[in-house]
Amino acid sequence: MQVRNQVKIFSGTNSRYLAEEIAKAYGIELGDCVISKFSDGEFQPSFNESVRGCDVFLVQSTFSNSDNLMELLLMIDAAKRASAHYITAVIPYYGMARQDRKDKPRVSIGSKVVADMLTVAGASRVITMDLHAPQIQGFFEVPVDHLDPSIIFLPYMKQLNIDHNVIIASPDMGSSARARIYAKALGCDMVIVDKERRRANEIASMNLIGDVAGKHVMMVDDIIDTGNTLAKAAQLLKDKGAVSVRAMCTHPVLSGKAYEIIETSVIDELVVCDTIPLKHQSSKIKVLSTAKLFADAIRNITEHGSISSLFEMSNK
Repeated sequence: MQVRNQVKIFSGTNSRYLAEEIAKAYGIELGDCVISKFSDGEFQPSFNESVRGCDVFLVQSTFSNSDNLMELLLMIDAAKRASAHYITAVIPYYGMARQDRKDKPRVSIGSKVVADMLTVAGASRVITMDLHAPQIQGFFEVPVDHLDPSIIFLPYMKQLNIDHNVIIASPDMGSSARARIYAKALGCDMVIVDKERRRANEIASMNLIGDVAGKHVMMVDDIIDTGNTLAKAAQLLKDKGAVSVRAMCTHPVLSGKAYEIIETSVIDELVVCDTIPLKHQSSKIKVLSTAKLFADAIRNITEHGSISSLFEMSNK
């Protein structure tokens, strides 16, 4: 009879709030891992319990600053040197994902560099959510489970009870495939906000493809960073006759003046996942939990089940 290896879940410093919920949803206590800090800024993770022969899951989003990524790499190395059987890096938000190609000469491809670092450190597998570019999975030499946030956002959209008058909006051409999935699931139409960038985080022009008059608009995107794009897109949609504008963005990076921009914008509600902790509270921002989804993914992996089965509702 096959004996399953013991499952242990640990967390880095800045994702502990989520790791605790994931462990609780899975049905175990969060493992005891300490990150020792030194006066010169260095740190060293250590496990205060045995992981020999265990299936170890290390939860850490790699948002700014780079210490989060370095903590994860050192935790992976520590687990490997402690003879863990299988090491899975659970990265709710995969930083550097927007650096997925050479869009101009003499630049790095940051998401590939991070993938190589995780593999070399000793990760056996990676679980992440809503990569900026799904093809980043091909940068890895180990299995990648790419979780779909639609299983979280769609029930929230449906409970608003505006299905009969809702329309999905893509905030740019690059997100149109994502928007089409939501539109199909809700049985509604979609529009596209076509924007032209002058440079990163700066928009030159913005035009609407489609009609939103009298509609409740749901914009869907993977990341909200400065908030400028969504705020300007929301204003355009309201100017074109939208009754309300909500934005569903998986990862709340919310850098710079993003909170102020969202508060003063015409966006009625910004709905995000808890892959990154909020820096400030906002009356316009609603946070949805990803803990159960990650716990279910961990359970299916350890029991050799299907990951795609977790998203059957959004595919109907």
